Amino acid sequence: MFRKIYSLVSTITLYSRHCQPGLCSNFFELPIGSVCIADLQFKGRGRSHNTWESPKGSLLLSFTMQMENGHVVPLVQYVVCLAMTEAIKNLSIRNGIPPLDVRIKWPNDLYFNGLKVGGILCGSTYQSKIFNISVGVGLNVDNDKPTTSLNSELQKLNSDYKLQREDITSTFFDKFEHFFHILIHQGFQPLEELYYKTWLHSGQRIIVQEKNQEQDLPTENVVTVQGLTSSGYLLAIADNGERCELHPDGNSFDFFKGLVRSKLA
Repeated sequence: MFRKIYSLVSTITLYSRHCQPGLCSNFFELPIGSVCIADLQFKGRGRSHNTWESPKGSLLLSFTMQMENGHVVPLVQYVVCLAMTEAIKNLSIRNGIPPLDVRIKWPNDLYFNGLKVGGILCGSTYQSKIFNISVGVGLNVDNDKPTTSLNSELQKLNSDYKLQREDITSTFFDKFEHFFHILIHQGFQPLEELYYKTWLHSGQRIIVQEKNQEQDLPTENVVTVQGLTSSGYLLAIADNGERCELHPDGNSFDFFKGLVRSKLA
């Protein structure tokens, strides 16, 4: 299934100079494995129906895929993030420069030196016992606004090498194919060690607000992030040793300012 996606990158990639708002609504009418790459994005769909505009110089791509196992569908976004960070590192090493340490901010943002340089969004529908998944990727390659770009950071390292969107795309799909095969056949556990080396949150202390029906004001509790649960949410431990799962509340723009705690057995 994914081999088809990978071959489309180098042969019959569907190309659009402008990402139209109808693209997402029509995406599942395209053949499974289609890859769409755009130069500009002016009505991209983000989390919680946020609309994104992306200037020229960004790597903007979407692709389709199908899965049967619903238990691992929420983990696809983590595999995409990991494949992109590894692709950037691989390209750096192959071209004789220090690897750019792009990190993952849970659940689907890419950061470099504290600034956001990319994001991933996965959407899915369920029909005839199959999950149809649309994956969108945005990465600041040459555009310095609104934060910074990877090539700007390379210039600060006095490097003459510049990342090319085509190279990132092909290397990303090479990495994703490998990681996705592991996810489908072995689960996410074999990828956890590499993922935790790449994300920003091991040992992070988070204040979680909890509202009790008997209290007017919510209480605040501090928990420490330990990793991911099997369902893909944050696993944390409270100071009293209680294990809990942290869910986004669905309202906050920053995931870490709107987490809801549920106890784990």
